Amino acid sequence: MAYVQKINSLLIQSIIQHILYLRCVKTWFIQNKVLISFEKNSIMKKNLLILSFTLLCHLQSIAQKDIMSQINAIVEKEYPSLDEIYKHLHANPELSNMEKNTSARVAKELREAGFQVTENVGGYGVVGVLKNGEGKTILVRADMDGLPIKEETGLAYASQTITKDDKGIDQPAMHACGHDIHVSVLIGTARLMSQLKSQWKGTIVFIGQPAEEKVQGAYAMLKDGLYTRFPRPDYIIGLHASASLPAGKIGYCPEYSMANVNSVNLTIYGEGGHGAYPHTTKDPIVLSAYIITQVQTIVSRQTPPLEPCVVTVGSIHGGSKHNIIPNEVKLQLTLRSYSEKVRQNTIESIRKICKGLAIAAGLPESKHPKVEIDNETGFALYNNPELTDKVVKSLKSAIGEQNVEKVPPVMAAEDFGELGKVNPPIPVCLYWLGTVAPAKYDESQSTGLQLPPLHSSLYAPLPEPSIKTGVKSMTKSVMDLLAEGYKPT
Repeated sequence: MAYVQKINSLLIQSIIQHILYLRCVKTWFIQNKVLISFEKNSIMKKNLLILSFTLLCHLQSIAQKDIMSQINAIVEKEYPSLDEIYKHLHANPELSNMEKNTSARVAKELREAGFQVTENVGGYGVVGVLKNGEGKTILVRADMDGLPIKEETGLAYASQTITKDDKGIDQPAMHACGHDIHVSVLIGTARLMSQLKSQWKGTIVFIGQPAEEKVQGAYAMLKDGLYTRFPRPDYIIGLHASASLPAGKIGYCPEYSMANVNSVNLTIYGEGGHGAYPHTTKDPIVLSAYIITQVQTIVSRQTPPLEPCVVTVGSIHGGSKHNIIPNEVKLQLTLRSYSEKVRQNTIESIRKICKGLAIAAGLPESKHPKVEIDNETGFALYNNPELTDKVVKSLKSAIGEQNVEKVPPVMAAEDFGELGKVNPPIPVCLYWLGTVAPAKYDESQSTGLQLPPLHSSLYAPLPEPSIKTGVKSMTKSVMDLLAEGYKPT
């Protein structure tokens, strides 16, 4: 690519020089023996410019086909190894802030690809830097953590892992959000960029990020000097597995694409006693049931219908036996929004509902529900439109225009965007990588059968087309962005 870029640059300079020369020089049109001024002959000028532009486009087309043929060939060569890595990661997930073995594997693979690697950045974060002359700096990120879910896919390489969570409680673990795909694509892209060093100039920074599922990893890596200890990027790009797009396809969403998130812990107090004498108690389970149903009115009756808002109760724990009314119940909620006003109103309304229903239940103020906002808080992801346009052009050239589609924003959340919210801001773009087996996708489209979503115990990406598409698309995007800063000598 560098060689062809140099040819393009020289060609443009030559065209400009010829145009300037011909504007000043009169030539004999020998066949008609007529003196013609090129400056006044608009047809000659137009034809020369068309010819020059056509030749330039032809050279660029040759360059694009040549680099994609190289990318495709290397992907085919590397895939068996990437498949082994993916299946190992899938079978051995690690929960947030516990990605010790995963991060060690990422570090090992980046080192073998020629990167200068630093481990334990912001916890188990990994930073790999590969410098290759003057040019732009591009950061590529993959998150590494799994989820506390018992896998039920039935895959031969399904996770059987049981591990301790951050509270010391035994939990199953599963890669139910595709982070094993993300890491495999990162490693594959690192290998390709290393093998294609003669085709690009600049610096690439590849990071394995911990604790995305707790919305903590990006903050932790930034706090630990991501942009002071390592090169500050001009652009940040990444991808996320999609459970609603077929493998081989890619989706993109410019501007706001993923939501704000808040995690809320509620402790509902009561006055326990015998289940046969409920009139002598203040039942926190009944109070919890009222609260669960009432908080839904925040969405349906307090939030403008055109404003996105989600309130989901994801966990409820209380009681120990059939005939015992407990003293307390614990709830865990996730809140999603796009506007700060909706976010703040949702939190404040939860506080009001809890207090009001506790009063109605006859509880003293000392036993009103405790509302705690967890540190698992993230802000809406904004894909820079200009960067997204550049990336989309690369995606289309990598896998074909018919395989790239615009998709709507979603209420899922990511801390990826926080990597760009620094001073001055850095443009970011995260796109969706299809992972669904095409046959299952087609069946879903024809029958209406719901596909297993992200965070489902049944979510099972189709590895080969997903990883190959991810590596091809990411490699082409990085190389095209680096080409912006190329300066021929």
